[in-house]
Amino acid sequence: MPDRKRPGRRTTPKRSTRKPSTTRKRIRRRASRGPIGTAMRRRRILVRFLIGGMVVVALLFAFVFPARTLLAQRQQTENQRHRLALLREQTRKLEAETRRLQNDAEIERIARERYNFVRPGEHPYVVVPPPTSAPAPSTTAPSKR
Repeated sequence: MPDRKRPGRRTTPKRSTRKPSTTRKRIRRRASRGPIGTAMRRRRILVRFLIGGMVVVALLFAFVFPARTLLAQRQQTENQRHRLALLREQTRKLEAETRRLQNDAEIERIARERYNFVRPGEHPYVVVPPPTSAPAPSTTAPSKR
């Protein structure tokens, strides 16, 4: 007949609540403290430090380097946003100039100012500025004759 579980009955064996003898532990420790036991203990400590160091390096690779990359990407994004704002401002100015140049009066004004164009039948006049240097005075006395 198969074992059936009965309510209130344990299926696992009961553990002993008695503590192991502390004198046995002391004897084992003393025996392991010989020259070979000390070397083994040092080796275990060294292995633990090496494993701890490897864990630290793994954490650096897992968290610090990606965080650094994230910060660099944020800075690059901010620079690109600033550049985009400048380009939008330039676009706005160029569109305003394009609308202004659609007017015939503005085109005529620019042609007269920059290229000295005149309408048929008009006479162009050019104002020449006075010379900037005055003639040098003569140092010789007029001759008497």
